[in-house]
Amino acid sequence: MHTVAVAFWGAFFGTVSLLLVVALIAFSRSARRVAATGSLSALMSGLYVLVFLGWVPVADPEVLMRLQAHMAAVCAAVLGLFLLWTVGELRDPRRAAHANAVMAALLVTVLVAGWALPPTGALALSTGMEAVVVAICLAASFGSALRGAQFGWAALGGLLCMSVTVAGLTRYAFEPEQVDWPLHAATALAAIAYVTTIAGALWMRYSFLIALRDAMKHGPTFDPVTRLRSRVETDAMVGDAFLQAARDRPLGVVVVSIANLMALEQLHGRSAYNHALFICASRLRRLVPPGAELGRLGEDAFLLLLRNPSGGHQMGDLAHLLAQRLARPVSLGTSRDMKELEDRRTEWVADIGVGVLIAMPDMRPPVAVAGARAMSRTAWSYVSRVAWYDETSRQITELPLAAAGAR
Repeated sequence: MHTVAVAFWGAFFGTVSLLLVVALIAFSRSARRVAATGSLSALMSGLYVLVFLGWVPVADPEVLMRLQAHMAAVCAAVLGLFLLWTVGELRDPRRAAHANAVMAALLVTVLVAGWALPPTGALALSTGMEAVVVAICLAASFGSALRGAQFGWAALGGLLCMSVTVAGLTRYAFEPEQVDWPLHAATALAAIAYVTTIAGALWMRYSFLIALRDAMKHGPTFDPVTRLRSRVETDAMVGDAFLQAARDRPLGVVVVSIANLMALEQLHGRSAYNHALFICASRLRRLVPPGAELGRLGEDAFLLLLRNPSGGHQMGDLAHLLAQRLARPVSLGTSRDMKELEDRRTEWVADIGVGVLIAMPDMRPPVAVAGARAMSRTAWSYVSRVAWYDETSRQITELPLAAAGAR
């Protein structure tokens, strides 16, 4: 195989690896179904390409071709059901059971019949099954797109890219000497487009469900701007955290306060204020460690609770990370009109203060939260923008980055 072709296929496997990492991140964020289906799609696509390129430890060409026939049939069945499920065709349990049974019967028939044929015939039969499944999925995706689902159009585009990939790899399987590097490059690019498009369709399908789950979980106390617990539910969260904390383990309390939110509202209106709050909350959600609990605190602050913190080193590093990342410049929209939202913008930098407190089990929850919030406001006057309670001097002091690493 030409070096350029190998480079393009290397880019494909790099994309698959990246999608697997994203799936692991989704799993850590409790989006397990998204992670499972996304990783399954990426893995099956990667194995399909590996087998059809012949990058497997099989020396006999006939054995390799039979393996390619089996892989084509299995991938067609699994990925076909996966896509039908993604576009919403298998929501009815009875319909899903019927589709699973039909697909399983088709898969067994193709695999058994393939052994009665020579290797080239078995691969041709499996390719025919791929064509049938792709046609069914194209019709289902097109119907979903016509009903107004954005992920329907994404799935439709992904299937078209997959058709190019299947055609190129099948040609290579039958006539490897006749395939030059430009065809390899086009096939690899189509494969990259397929896996990324299907991943995008999957995320569009489930992002709504994730938001709906959060709204149903928090009910009317769910804050639609920050997509966090509102102030009322944050109070309940604090009480539950202190009740569940072990007697011999402290609770990490971090409060992030924004000094210039009210000034932003006075200068540019409530729309800019909401946009700034939305951006800060989005950045905060991406930065919090797994297992931490996050809520809104007042009009200009956020509360972060860490169970069983490992000590000042972890808390200090997290506080400095929050202070640095949340203070990055952002371009805010100042109009509620969609047409003017991208045009009428103003540059804004959040004036961040972070208060860090390790609350012992005998400390009352309101006292711990009020203390951390007071420290976050004190931190506005510090260069590091991080304040914490120093047990040695028994006073609120600045926590420089070097000191945080040393604790």
